[in-house]
Amino acid sequence: MRKAIFLTLLGLCVCLSSEAQAGAPKPCSGEFRDSATWLSVAHPGLGEYFLRGWGPFFEHAPQKKFWLGFIPLFGWPGYLQAKSIYDVRKCRLHDDLWDWD
Repeated sequence: MRKAIFLTLLGLCVCLSSEAQAGAPKPCSGEFRDSATWLSVAHPGLGEYFLRGWGPFFEHAPQKKFWLGFIPLFGWPGYLQAKSIYDVRKCRLHDDLWDWD
């Protein structure tokens, strides 16, 4: 069961990464923002990582959101998942955990 979930999420990331590489110069518009939203649903921080154009993980991914996202009910599912979705929809790429403005 866990292996199937992991492979599904990995396949989703691969599909969306090819979409990002073929993409437009404005990553915070339309379909890119929708794809990033779904990645944030999968795990906090993945949407921001997608909007930054993937690349080196430790340079482009929001580290606090990503790693704290493994804590149940705080990360996924929970507060950080909602925060990541909100930030992606507003095209915010920073790693601030508490600012909703």
